[in-house]
Amino acid sequence: MTNIAFIGGGNMASCIIGGMLANGFSAQQIRVSDPGEQARANIQETYGIAATSDNHVAVAGADIVILAVKPQVMGPVVSDLAPSLSATSAVVSIAAGIQIGDLQSWLGDSQAIVRAMPNTPAMVRTGATGLFANPQINSQQKESIQAIFNAVGIACWVDSEAQIDAVTAVSGSGPAYYFLVMEVMQKVGVELGLSEQTARELTIQTALGAAQMASTGSLDTTQLRQQVTSPGGTTHAAIETFKAGGIEESFRQAMQAALSRAEEMSKEFSS
Repeated sequence: MTNIAFIGGGNMASCIIGGMLANGFSAQQIRVSDPGEQARANIQETYGIAATSDNHVAVAGADIVILAVKPQVMGPVVSDLAPSLSATSAVVSIAAGIQIGDLQSWLGDSQAIVRAMPNTPAMVRTGATGLFANPQINSQQKESIQAIFNAVGIACWVDSEAQIDAVTAVSGSGPAYYFLVMEVMQKVGVELGLSEQTARELTIQTALGAAQMASTGSLDTTQLRQQVTSPGGTTHAAIETFKAGGIEESFRQAMQAALSRAEEMSKEFSS
């Protein structure tokens, strides 16, 4: 049985734990440490999981240690924790901007380390997580770590650490792109005469339906768009307006800005 320790018991850790318990993991496999009394109480009451304020106690005997603390405090937390970690443990960081090299400088070059970039839909178990491992990770550890993040959505391994920044631009920041589109659609729907409630319900269900079609059907997104876009029809008029407004270039610039900021953050937090 794989034993998993979470360092940090905040929202993301809590939602990952909830997904794990709903997908076959046992509460006895999991331990959590957090300095906040309320956070510990929430974990214990919600999930029946042992929670402590002592990081060293939490990682004792852990096969996988998930670092779920803010990037600004990662260095001191990990440096203090390092002597208590088993040489055979896999360490997973979900903190944005903290690179494998930084973690190795605190933990040692022989430690198995994974960077994970989950996103907020993990809170409703429809998350998307990008994963990158250093060479010290073995296949069994990779399988166990993937199972953890599959419990809250899907998890994909990338081939280079630089691609984690691309993951950030696509799925890490991506939910906000869709929220913005939905926000605008609701606003315009009201301007066109719909009630706020009707505009909201139609917009959200349309987004949900489109995503479901894209994820379960055999057609790609281009084919799906073409399928619903009859020449000379209402959708065609809307799509041509989007194209004339430069929607593709706007997304390209926005996602490049997210990528550039992710790269800047890595430099800011680098030791």
